[in-house]
Amino acid sequence: MVDKINISIVGGAGYTAGELLRILIHHPKVNVSSVYSTSNAGNPVTKVHDDLLGETDIVFSDKIDENSDVVFLCLGHGKSADFLKNNKYATKTKIIDLSNDFRLNADHIFEDRTFTYGLPEVNREDIKSAKNIANPGCFATAIQLALLPLAEKNEIKNDIHINAVTGSTGAGQSLSASTHFSWRNNNVSFYKEFSHQHEGEIYQTLHQLEKDFNNKVYFLPMRGDFARGILAGVYVKSDLSEDEAKQIFNDYYKDEPFTHVSDTPIALKQVVNTNKCLLHVQKQDDVILITSIIDNLTKGASGQAVENMNLMFGWDEKLGLSLKTVAF
Repeated sequence: MVDKINISIVGGAGYTAGELLRILIHHPKVNVSSVYSTSNAGNPVTKVHDDLLGETDIVFSDKIDENSDVVFLCLGHGKSADFLKNNKYATKTKIIDLSNDFRLNADHIFEDRTFTYGLPEVNREDIKSAKNIANPGCFATAIQLALLPLAEKNEIKNDIHINAVTGSTGAGQSLSASTHFSWRNNNVSFYKEFSHQHEGEIYQTLHQLEKDFNNKVYFLPMRGDFARGILAGVYVKSDLSEDEAKQIFNDYYKDEPFTHVSDTPIALKQVVNTNKCLLHVQKQDDVILITSIIDNLTKGASGQAVENMNLMFGWDEKLGLSLKTVAF
């Protein structure tokens, strides 16, 4: 058992890095030894993450801490592999990557590092012994948690349809035509219809649990006019009764620390700012609908990354993650 570890954050100016700092500066087992950002080097982190004013005096650095116990990579998709090629860490250093560079089986081995897919609700035992983690995508997390119990029971016998909406923080800090307030406010739109980059993760996990899964996933992602959170409606034709489906979900998640099944309909504010996933199961005619809600920046990114770190070091999975939602 390790008492206290040194952690580094690379790509320290983004939303996910800000969430990591919010969690880790109060984590009892962690010392934040370095926050790497070449564009902000020498500036206090509170100049970018002003919600941390009064919480920390950490300053951005343009040098990596080669001997960190854990490095969180908060870089844009496609940039983590390049960063690791050009920056070498000690063999003991564990990497937790929040991009999509190493999530798929085809990409999970990089140089001398092997990455484990970090969805605790399905890979907990592998995560405990892992040296490197590929943190799941935010949409992928919400959708997979809605499907794991059915897949584990080989009960997905038809195509899966998904409508899911995410907050503007899911697009990162860089401005684009569809992230400006004047466009996003009072507006909703589809994007990457049936071609979202998280679909590969979803198929991969479904095949892991349900070997004979041979159906399609039809995923319609939406941009919402709010800042953070994901609400996903996942529906599939099924012969299960509503009571049978609910029992399968309750059994699967009965011991999970963060994923919970609600008997009543759920709404996004119940999870924003927390590391929870809440699920609700209902049936209409021959279709089962699973509603899944998470915060895209915590359970969908930084919170789940810390959850993975806790598992890797043999700590209580909830350590540092007892976060309260702002429900009203």
